[in-house]
Amino acid sequence: MPATLTGCGIPTTPPRLFSSFHQCCAAARSAEVTELRVCVNRSCGKQGSRETLEVLSSIAPHGVSIASCGCLGRCGAGPNLVVLPGGGIVSHCSTPARASRLLADICGDEFDPWRNLEVLSLRKKGEVELEKGNASEALALLNQAIELNPSGGLQFIYKARSAAKLGMGDNDGALEDAKEVCKIAPYFPQAYICQGDALLAMGDLNAAEKAYATALDIDPSIRRSKSFKARVAKLREKLLVANA
Repeated sequence: MPATLTGCGIPTTPPRLFSSFHQCCAAARSAEVTELRVCVNRSCGKQGSRETLEVLSSIAPHGVSIASCGCLGRCGAGPNLVVLPGGGIVSHCSTPARASRLLADICGDEFDPWRNLEVLSLRKKGEVELEKGNASEALALLNQAIELNPSGGLQFIYKARSAAKLGMGDNDGALEDAKEVCKIAPYFPQAYICQGDALLAMGDLNAAEKAYATALDIDPSIRRSKSFKARVAKLREKLLVANA
């Protein structure tokens, strides 16, 4: 019976344990890599695996799927991740630079690790400005991120830019960016929430309701979100006024 990576349900033959990061990258180049799974169990979690998961998810190009998983063994040498197919395990993947370098070695010359990390930094700064209510500053940073032509994560950048444009009263621009998110990541619930927000601001209540419903269909758990509840309450209030 083949071995199974604990918590992942992935049969291996058996998993190859690499002594170094670069050795695993070399093996990955010879395989058709489709997925990286990052252990988020207790030991790896304490060593920063959730941050590694976030970085990989933010910059991975189309065709490389990123997911979390349970224990991969080698506790204490984490954060650990497994490269699929093939089952190669990478240990000590604890920094954004190391995570991006792994993607570069897997994807080839078209993936520039430093440019993609710069894009991620700009996006994060833009999101901070957005949280502060500085929509124009956020927009400038997010425009810079898009101009750098990142390999992946565009759905997150356009999502944030949609919110920035909405905050500046550019409802049409916000809707355009939200639609772009839907094209890039059609199963990303936040794409339809952005679309709903723009449509609500434009007064297209029925379309906004449909967009929020689509987000809910994709991820029913957002029903419990305070921000989603607030959106629905605002929509219902406007519908009552419109139907009065």
